[in-house]
Amino acid sequence: MRYYIIAGEASGDLHGSNLIKELHLQDSHADIRCWGGDRMEAAGAKLVKHYRELAFMGFVEVITHLRTIFRNMDFCKKDISLFSPDVLVLIDYPGFNMRIAEWAKKKGIKVVYYISPQVWAWKEKRVEKLRRDVDKMLVILPFEVDFYKKWHYEVTYVGHPLVEVIRQEKENVPVTPLSDKPIIALLPGSRAQEIKVKLPIMLQMVKHFPGYCFVVAQASALPDNLYKEMIGDAPVMLVKDQAYNLLKQARAGLITSGTATLETALFGLPQVVCYKGNAVSFWLAKKLVKIKYISLVNLIMDKPVVTELIQDELTEPNLKAALARLLDDKSYLQELKQDYSTLWHKLGDRRASENAAREIVAVSASKV
Repeated sequence: MRYYIIAGEASGDLHGSNLIKELHLQDSHADIRCWGGDRMEAAGAKLVKHYRELAFMGFVEVITHLRTIFRNMDFCKKDISLFSPDVLVLIDYPGFNMRIAEWAKKKGIKVVYYISPQVWAWKEKRVEKLRRDVDKMLVILPFEVDFYKKWHYEVTYVGHPLVEVIRQEKENVPVTPLSDKPIIALLPGSRAQEIKVKLPIMLQMVKHFPGYCFVVAQASALPDNLYKEMIGDAPVMLVKDQAYNLLKQARAGLITSGTATLETALFGLPQVVCYKGNAVSFWLAKKLVKIKYISLVNLIMDKPVVTELIQDELTEPNLKAALARLLDDKSYLQELKQDYSTLWHKLGDRRASENAAREIVAVSASKV
């Protein structure tokens, strides 16, 4: 069968790569073409366009890159048509992928959405478009099944792919020590524009906690100079392609909101969630988004398990106080450990990539 997969971010590249491996196991004749990253290419797909050419974050940023986005969309449609896949698989990235789904449905191409857009956060009515354009929705968060049920849309919960990824990492990959000092991990994100805003604030912690080694996880798709210009002469270590190795041995982490917050929690690392973006984009988001928390950890647990410092709250004094709590407050750390354990069990022990591949192969083989 022929599979066309579209992922537009680093997390989508990770989950897409594991999906591709499973598709090859379940379909020995699988021919896979993709938009994604190095991981998806290494897993055995023909990479058409890298996600670093697609990652625009925030309302203002999207508007300023509209010409590029529409050009990418036109190219994508032509490439899908030429490839003529048995099924189109979309991984998150809703601004782009939902438009492609609408086009593909009209062309008679079967569509599977793996990792649902977060329509439960804002613009719930987009569910109607998803129900119309997507033949099979595969969700990875337990509460999404009940959310879609409200809209009379039957979806399939396959489990969260990070659980299997991190379990394998914990069990099979030894730690490579990074420092003799206790480590504080800095994960400022995967996009240049967010790193430029958040990393300088994170780096202000170096002078307040001199007994620790601060280590920055560099996004593999971004150049060294982007980080080195901000780090300057500060005693900070920069590591590439070692985020999980870093999370396994750190004492605490300053983590950009997004998938990284969930990864950090599944590794059991105490964290402060940091978010700061374009002021206009944030103002618009506050008007539109209907969620209590910004981190996946707190959303899944439905309570403030980890501290979130958002926009104007992300200041040097606030971050210093929150980090000190992670390092010194034993009562809080014990409670956090228990909540992390509950989080793991909430996500379950399902093999998400295997389950998703099985569903996708079934759709590709169906006559509908």
